[in-house]
Amino acid sequence: MDALGLDWRLWPEGEGLTARFFPYRLEFHRLAGTSRGQMRQRLVYFIEITDGKGVVGRGECAPLPGLSLDDRPDLVTRLSYLCQQFNAGEWAAWRESLEYYPSLQCGFEMALRDHFSGGGGQWYDSPFTRGEQSQRINGLIWMGGIDDMRQQVRERIAEGYRCLKFKIGALAFEQELALLQEVRHEWPASTMEIRLDANGAFAPHEVMHRLDQLAILQPHSIEQPIKAGQSARMAEVCRHSPIPVALDEELIPLTDEEQAMEVLNECRPAYLILKPSLLGGFSAAQRWIKRAESIDARWWVTSALESNVGLTAIAAWTSTLENPLPQGLGTGKLYNNNIKSPLFVKGGELHWELTGSWDWGACRDNL
Repeated sequence: MDALGLDWRLWPEGEGLTARFFPYRLEFHRLAGTSRGQMRQRLVYFIEITDGKGVVGRGECAPLPGLSLDDRPDLVTRLSYLCQQFNAGEWAAWRESLEYYPSLQCGFEMALRDHFSGGGGQWYDSPFTRGEQSQRINGLIWMGGIDDMRQQVRERIAEGYRCLKFKIGALAFEQELALLQEVRHEWPASTMEIRLDANGAFAPHEVMHRLDQLAILQPHSIEQPIKAGQSARMAEVCRHSPIPVALDEELIPLTDEEQAMEVLNECRPAYLILKPSLLGGFSAAQRWIKRAESIDARWWVTSALESNVGLTAIAAWTSTLENPLPQGLGTGKLYNNNIKSPLFVKGGELHWELTGSWDWGACRDNL
C-alpha cells in the first residue's frame, strides 16, 4: 500500500496509463454564503486516467479558496507537473509531489479507484451503488437573509428532511437565534434534528455564552464554534460546552499523525467532520476514522462543494462505511452547470439510480 492506500501490485507500476486534467468553472444558482464570505463560482479540476484498452477513471480536485491547504497560486502548475510525472512513470517522484496537496491527492485517488473499478463512475461496490439502499443526509440551510433562510427551511421540510444543518455566524447572532427558536417551536427535537455549523465564527470570549443560549434549542451538535488553531481554548470549549462539539476546519492542517493525535487527545471532541477533498482523499479520511475511534468520538462525512463527480465518488466511498448518522452529502443541486450523475435525493435520503447516466462530455474546459 502507498500513501493513497492503493495496492500498486494490482497495477504494474501504472504501465500504459496516462493522466490529464481539465479545469471546470461551476456556477452557483444562488450565492453560497458562509462565515468566510459568499461565492458565485468555484473552480475545480477533473482528472482522467486512461489505459490502452480505453478504460477511463475520473476524479475531481476541488480546492476550497481560503480553506484548502493547497489553495496556492502554484496548484495548476503542480497538477500539470504531476500528470507529466505520472505519464513518464516517475512513481516515487509523483508520490512525493502529491505531499501537502490534499485536493490533488483526493482527485488522483478518485481517478485511480474509478479506473481499478472498470471506469464509468462507480468507484466502490456497495448496496448503495447497486441501487439497493439509500443514505440518510442532512438538509443544508445556507446563510442568507432571515426570510431566505426561513424559506429554505420550508423547502427542506417539504422535501422530507428530518435533519437540518444551519450555517450560522454571518448575521447578527440575535437574528440567527430567533430563527432557530422559530424552527424549534414548530418542529420539536423529537421530530427534527438540528445541526449547527459556526465555521469558527464565535470569538473565544463569547463562545460559551452563545453555546448556552443555543443549547436551549436542543441541537444535535455544533461544528467548529471557534476558529481553528486554538487547541487549548477549543479543549476548554469541548470540555464545558452544553452542545456536543464537532471539529471540522481544525483537522485540515493536521497532516502529521503525532500532531493529529495530540490535538484530538487534548480536545476530545464528540464528533469529527470528514471532508476527503480537504483531508487528502479517502485513505486520509479513513485514518481520521481510526483516530476518532481511538478517543471514542463519532464522525460523519461531508462534501465540500464538489461537482457531482466528486460528490458521487465521496458518496460511493461513504456508503461502504455503514455509518448510521445522516451524512453531509446533499450539495448536488447548488450549481447551474453541474455534471449529470446517477445521484438523486428523495425523502431526505440520497439514492443511486441504476438507469442514471453520466454526461462525461461536459467534464471539459469551460473557462
